Amino acid sequence: MASLAELATQLGPDLARQVFTHSSWVTDRTLSYERLEFLGDSVLGLCISTEIFRRYPDYNEGELAKVRAYVVSRHTCAKVGAGLGLAEQLTASAEEAEAVNVASLAKNANVLAAVLEALIGALYLQFGLGKIIAAVIETFDEHIAYAASEHVDYKTALQEEVAKSGQELVYSVVGVTGPPHARLFTSEVSLDGEALGRGRGRTKKVSQQEAAKEALEVLRVRREGAS
Repeated sequence: MASLAELATQLGPDLARQVFTHSSWVTDRTLSYERLEFLGDSVLGLCISTEIFRRYPDYNEGELAKVRAYVVSRHTCAKVGAGLGLAEQLTASAEEAEAVNVASLAKNANVLAAVLEALIGALYLQFGLGKIIAAVIETFDEHIAYAASEHVDYKTALQEEVAKSGQELVYSVVGVTGPPHARLFTSEVSLDGEALGRGRGRTKKVSQQEAAKEALEVLRVRREGAS
């Protein structure tokens, strides 16, 4: 089985060029990695969802969603991208194109995550899902294992999910019920003013975690509906 890095070396020149082209370097954004990133995001989600569904037969939907949210987050994708040397490849591509702002872009976690997703999208187009799914899973394996064995903070996962858009998350307590010794808090999380999720818990912290969990699921459904 070829690794993701090995498959990347086999990309056709046109796809490879697009993977490592930032939108600020071209006058036509469709020539940048953005379209491939859109595709790769869905392909990555499918690969990871399929693997954790098979790997953890006793997990319920919420547990599966928690693992997937962490594994496909911008934070994790940026780590994987750095490990594959995508920052160096982006820098080399920029030098060929005589592009500007190279150093800051190569260090930007959102950019690295986007390039990784674009790479996965390009590999999918060239080789098909059957040839790349094992390589994707192998590359993300340690992150899948970590998410399944350690506590994953839903609030952190949600923050990482929306980081690329630059939108603002706001948590607010919208209800408190019960006697003083047994309060039940209801929290809501909004994204630029739009309510995305609500959660309840015995503490504000727990209710916010539950709200973030629901918001992650809402964003997942939207993303899959758009693909």
